Amino acid sequence: MPAYQRKDARAWARENLVGCSAVTIPSYSADLKSLNERGIRHDIEHVVKLGFSYTLLCSEVAITAEENAQFTAWARETAGDKFGLFFHAAFGTLADNIEAVKLAEKAGADLVLLSYPSNFWPTSEQDIYDYTKSFCDATDLGVMLFPIPTWGFERVHPAGMSLELVTRLLKDCPNIVAIKSEQGFPLPAGICEMYHHFREQVVISCPIEADAIPLMSLMKLQFSGTSNTQWMGDYYPRAFELARTGRFEEAMQMYWKVNPARQANTAASAASAPAIGALNRTQWKYQDWLAGFNGGPMRAPSLRIPDRFMKSLRQGLVASGCEVTSDPDSAFIVGRHPC
Repeated sequence: MPAYQRKDARAWARENLVGCSAVTIPSYSADLKSLNERGIRHDIEHVVKLGFSYTLLCSEVAITAEENAQFTAWARETAGDKFGLFFHAAFGTLADNIEAVKLAEKAGADLVLLSYPSNFWPTSEQDIYDYTKSFCDATDLGVMLFPIPTWGFERVHPAGMSLELVTRLLKDCPNIVAIKSEQGFPLPAGICEMYHHFREQVVISCPIEADAIPLMSLMKLQFSGTSNTQWMGDYYPRAFELARTGRFEEAMQMYWKVNPARQANTAASAASAPAIGALNRTQWKYQDWLAGFNGGPMRAPSLRIPDRFMKSLRQGLVASGCEVTSDPDSAFIVGRHPC
């Protein structure tokens, strides 16, 4: 159960939603029949050690609602009460997401990242409003709204989620506590517009590390997430905290140091995400493995990561001075804690 009442969710988030959120992809057994408890606990321990204050428990993989609840329970037990967990509302239907979030609430989730199923095909802002409000009404958890071109809502409005729609949702859904602002990605228009209008109402998150640190010279951002910045080790929590507390020049020194890794990630991600509107979670899992996380096999359907991107991602970390494993890439699919 959350540490706050629904009516107090925004005030709680304003005080507690601080720092950076990683993304944790579940680990599986070698035969893919079950979750890998040792691998999951290893990854949670590692992300806490790196200085992140939250992680998204990624469900945009082949995982059931019941398995996701077990994933959440292990993460909660491993991390303790001072580390935050996002439930990922990325299941197949509205009903599926409501079922899964109720299980995740009981298992220890703190907040929700609201995604939209690929078979949700709105033709009006009312359709988007109805789905969002129905979900928010069904949970006591604080919800992070997530406007991004991935959903295809630009058929309804060029911004995907218009200023008017977001205004209405914030008025009618008091447990929307934050906005992960990516309208118009890869341009920064979404974060700028949401910050301008709503920064006094809810927490505004810029999840894009490449944008967040520079924008903090102009914006008072308290939280960034959710994204796979944990593959660059402890760089992002450290740099974000420096920028948040007024040490912008030091943050930018760190920012430029990891630019080779950033460029490698951008190139690899551009090969899939813009074309198909989906993130290559196998790539993310591999990037994590390079940085000491468990790695291991992924359930089908999952995308592949070509060798050329494996090599460039590894060399990006090396050139940035980040921690990177010396293990051969063949060890990635086995994982550090196989079962």
